[in-house]
Amino acid sequence: MAQVGANMEYQEYKWAYSIMDSSKVSACLISMLLIVYGSFRSLNMEREARERAEREREATLLGGKPAPSCSHNSSFVPDVQTLNTMQALCFPLGSSVALLIMFFFFDSMQTLVAICTAIIACAALAFLLTPLCQYVAGSAGGAGGGARACGRYSAPELAAALLAAAIVAVWVLTGHWLLMDAMGMGLCVTFIALIRLPSLKVSTLLLTGLLLYDVFWVFFSSYIFTTNVMVKVATRPAENPMNVVARRLQLGGAMRDAPKLSLPAKLVFPSMHHQGHFSMLGLGDIVMPGLLLCFVLRYDAYKKATLVCQMGQVPGPRSMGSRLTYFHCSLLGYFLGLLTATVSAEVFKAAQPALLYLVPFTLLPLLTMAYVKGDLRRMWSEPFIAPNGKSGADFDV
Repeated sequence: MAQVGANMEYQEYKWAYSIMDSSKVSACLISMLLIVYGSFRSLNMEREARERAEREREATLLGGKPAPSCSHNSSFVPDVQTLNTMQALCFPLGSSVALLIMFFFFDSMQTLVAICTAIIACAALAFLLTPLCQYVAGSAGGAGGGARACGRYSAPELAAALLAAAIVAVWVLTGHWLLMDAMGMGLCVTFIALIRLPSLKVSTLLLTGLLLYDVFWVFFSSYIFTTNVMVKVATRPAENPMNVVARRLQLGGAMRDAPKLSLPAKLVFPSMHHQGHFSMLGLGDIVMPGLLLCFVLRYDAYKKATLVCQMGQVPGPRSMGSRLTYFHCSLLGYFLGLLTATVSAEVFKAAQPALLYLVPFTLLPLLTMAYVKGDLRRMWSEPFIAPNGKSGADFDV
């Protein structure tokens, strides 16, 4: 009787046990780590750009008057794209068009999609691996540090590119999920670090539009297209380019038997308790909230730098370190949103639009906190413009 009672209790609270599965825990931890790393990588790129600009500026003064304190020129940060209002509004529409193209024409363009994905993922993975190669090589600083071995590229950067190419090549040959995850992680970090949201207004427009996009294509697309378009596209494997080459050249052996490729538009996490069970999290569910967290991290650093310049000294731990920052608030909201999405998926036994939970849990607490602290007006339109008219480039963050 005790065993029967235990089984009944397990069935009743099965969803609670399911969310503690290793695959769910891994998805939560790794997605948060990617967001944190990508955000700090973006912040570090700004700092390095300012330091380089300052060194070049000092080298060209040649005995002129010294630069004013707390003044830095960071207008040039290479390879960074800042979204504007129109791009934020058009992004969900463009994503919908791309999703429909993949849904209707995937069979005829799957080889091209696989090749383009491999090239983009290789570049992103090289970006992710560059700091590791710099650390191993003993290079000082970030992505631009170290002696140049080939034109504008340093030896660690070339090593990262070669390592990334090797990982992608093995993925093409084997289709292993772990290599696909590595490529997906590179894409997440690269997008978070190299794409900037300039204000809370643009952030709100982008995330709200993507929430509607996610909800429509997950919940309502089946009523129009007789199937869940989002899930269909995300889980559809592509023909391996090796098979295409083998057929064209009439080759046999391992090339003809290369497996189909699950494209790195998602991260998959295997369960340690249920053989063959995987949890899946789309890259957009990491990157889009990650862009918001990167923005608020930059704003936290800007506020701190502004205070340092105004006070002439580093603020004490009680004035800054002990306070809940916007980044901490948004990261906690992301965790709660991801937890809510996981519980909903287990309770309803159906795919859930994760942004339906992630966007409110990250954006609403941030808006509330900014309003309470009196920063909402500045963050909404011109977050990096100081009251005295100086831009964010004039402060070292």
